[in-house]
Amino acid sequence: MRELNVIKPGRIDWVERPAPVLVEETDVLVRPFVASRCDGDVLPLHLHGVKHKAMHAAMKSGVVDPVVANIIGTNPFEGPFGIGHEAIAQVTAVGDAVANLRVGDVVVVPWAVSCGACYECKLGLTAKCSTFVPTSPGQTLSCYGFGPMSGSWGGVIADTLRIPFADHMLVTIPDAVDPLRVASAGDNLTDAWRGVAPALEQRPGGRVLVIGGGAQSIGLYAAGFAVLLGAERVDYFDDRDARLDLAASFGATVHKVSKKRSKSLLPVITDRYDVAVEASSTGQGLRDALRALRPGGICTGNGYYLGTGTLLPVMDMYATSATLQVGVSHIRPHLPAMLDFIAETGFEAERVTSLLADWEDAVEAYAAHTTKVVLHREPLTL
Repeated sequence: MRELNVIKPGRIDWVERPAPVLVEETDVLVRPFVASRCDGDVLPLHLHGVKHKAMHAAMKSGVVDPVVANIIGTNPFEGPFGIGHEAIAQVTAVGDAVANLRVGDVVVVPWAVSCGACYECKLGLTAKCSTFVPTSPGQTLSCYGFGPMSGSWGGVIADTLRIPFADHMLVTIPDAVDPLRVASAGDNLTDAWRGVAPALEQRPGGRVLVIGGGAQSIGLYAAGFAVLLGAERVDYFDDRDARLDLAASFGATVHKVSKKRSKSLLPVITDRYDVAVEASSTGQGLRDALRALRPGGICTGNGYYLGTGTLLPVMDMYATSATLQVGVSHIRPHLPAMLDFIAETGFEAERVTSLLADWEDAVEAYAAHTTKVVLHREPLTL
């Protein structure tokens, strides 16, 4: 079968590899027909030559936090490996012990592999499922599309995927929801939901701050969700006009800021917030978001904070009783509620898609310098 691979940093292409087969009776096989580029996938795509050498040197010298090597290896993004971990797929084969899925079902494939029954899964920490993590010393994830350090699951831009513990893993899309609308539900879309929905349930009608730009689509999805969830006010900060225009179209109040994200935004953040979503992927953005909280406010950091020793304003947090949530996205527990919300409200998440491309054009499209790439092909008639 074909699978889209990172051949080396900065280069992707199709490769042939053996198709997965059913291994356990709790497995299913699926055929992805919609795939979305995660905000984090742009890193191996845009690391060319000198940039790749610079990152390698930064990891060796300790400028980049050592835990990063447990995810991408000590030689970052050395190929080949299957890329992509956000997919909508059709079930094509079902193991004998699978009870809730049928051939032809259209499902969301969560990015992280989990069993649903271990201690961590029962706590909702499905990206840290102890059935699969760690399976080797130093491993921190078991998932699709991150390379061999995260298991042998491959990438989702492929003809076939094997899904273990399928009754737990897969969530069927409501009939009323277009798969293209929830193309990113396997990670970024649901990650945005978990940054605002639980917090606004605790503080109904609260004010929401979104600092966008690094986790590009997550910030936009979060702003749109916050408006529809009834936030009193949603302020969105970014440096790119296209994203500002989109956030405004969702109903957020937008603020253009400098591209130099090392400079604090606090002089231009004039309000205080119940909920903050930090999607700039900068330490300064994280500090600004925490300092902008109202008493008891909740901040979720959705970006990658790669540097060693990211500084936090702990005394500010102490003084305001602030809560900071950072970490990989445990999306499986949130999927049913988010999909139901989209079915009920008609939230147009597909408006964040800045490039909708044919599956066959994946090599060119996936490498595009744009906010959100979605690939699609026709589903099978099963």
